[in-house]
Amino acid sequence: MHRLRHGDHGPAVAEIRGTLSTLGFLHNGVSITSREAINGSQWIAPDAVFDHHLDSAVRAFQQQRGLLVDGVVGTATYRSLKEASYRLGARTLIYQLSAPLYGDDVAALQTKLQDLGFYPGRVDGYFGPQTHEGLSSFQREIGIASDGICGPQTLRSLDLLGTRVTGGSPHAITEEELVRRSGPQLSGKRIVIDPDLGGGETGIVLDSAFGPITESDILWDLASRLEGRMAATGMETFLSRPHDQNPSPAQRAETSNTFEADLMISLRCSASTSPHANGVASFHFGNSHGATSRIGQVLSSFIQREIVARTSLQDCRTHGRTWDLLRLTNMPTVQVDIGYLTNESDVGVLANPRNRDIIAESILIAVKRLYLLGQDDQPTGTFTFAELLAEELSKADQA
Repeated sequence: MHRLRHGDHGPAVAEIRGTLSTLGFLHNGVSITSREAINGSQWIAPDAVFDHHLDSAVRAFQQQRGLLVDGVVGTATYRSLKEASYRLGARTLIYQLSAPLYGDDVAALQTKLQDLGFYPGRVDGYFGPQTHEGLSSFQREIGIASDGICGPQTLRSLDLLGTRVTGGSPHAITEEELVRRSGPQLSGKRIVIDPDLGGGETGIVLDSAFGPITESDILWDLASRLEGRMAATGMETFLSRPHDQNPSPAQRAETSNTFEADLMISLRCSASTSPHANGVASFHFGNSHGATSRIGQVLSSFIQREIVARTSLQDCRTHGRTWDLLRLTNMPTVQVDIGYLTNESDVGVLANPRNRDIIAESILIAVKRLYLLGQDDQPTGTFTFAELLAEELSKADQA
């Protein structure tokens, strides 16, 4: 779709304004000349203007939904607006492999099923096979046709039953239990490494003190260094893409799900119109419905702390987001934005091969900390790859 921003006008802007008004993000910010009450509803002029009120509303919506906050309505924000506009019962919900359903109505259904003990997954608003199975199980339990279709009869049954599950998110508990059961050893852990770009997409081209290098080169090199270190510890590693391809985030997620991996670590670089923007940030799945990947949150925190402790990169902290890569992967996924290629200081760090070694080591140490579960741990920034490798090999010999 055409990206809409401050200063634009037309029917598409009117649609955005109407959706945000319905969702409660626009109130007094819309002047009386641009909207009128008709039979209790709000009429918005077809040639509505993307003014500063709408810009603020878009940013507030983006912030709440875990999107990039830039005030621009692009594909991701528009899709999220559509999802937010769906209310449970307004449409029939069914698992469709070719055209999957997304929306707040799906999230509401997942929440109801989770509260009743039929859905152990995360509340992500995606009607996938796990939601279908949970709904079918509920229907079988109460004695109606178990077709996995959420229609009027199923909705009435859901409304009649009260909450059965209390005491925390089943999905978070399941994630944590899987980590606990897998033990502290890294050997045998399956990890997907996802370097951004690829193929003809090289990203930003840099002329550094170490010679010309592209954004794609930096990310592929970092992924290779991380893969090598992980393999040395006995971990099974998979790259989300070949060197000559640049799949979409959804395609990367789909490919990664086929590996049945324990974790996915995605590597990105940032850029900004301001040369002063700098630092490293880490992201995990988290949405406005209160659903969070607990293991993703913990791992992103460990990665963030280790990189900041070992490099000069500024700490931009960890954040929950609903990006496709984080939402559509079955395993806990962390995206690490390792610096701004529009900042001279960050470029100096990332262009140096030695620093890419340090960042790869930081990520591996963070993964080890995750599986240690706080036992026999060492202060942030002090555990080295040599020490980790010696410990892993020693434990392997004892086994």
